[in-house]
Amino acid sequence: MDLSLFHTPKEAQQGVAARCRQKRKLRHMTQAELASRSGMSLSSYKRFEQTGEIAFSSLCRVADILDSLEDIEALFSRKEYTSIQEVIEERRRHRKS
Repeated sequence: MDLSLFHTPKEAQQGVAARCRQKRKLRHMTQAELASRSGMSLSSYKRFEQTGEIAFSSLCRVADILDSLEDIEALFSRKEYTSIQEVIEERRRHRKS
């Protein structure tokens, strides 16, 4: 993952909102349709696309409608390493597979 993609939480929020907007448009859905299907008010959904502000439960419903729930489920799933040796050993195991 490119760690330079986002520098602040706000930039991350805005990036997620922009990608949701793109997916919504690719599916030829209006903001009103996505808001209705996700159980949100239109004004709340519009605010999300403009600012990135959204309740986590609402984001999960939006992700589900946009066939991206697996992206939400992947949050915080990246393995944390405690040493460089762990990284080296894991890469060796993957190469042998």
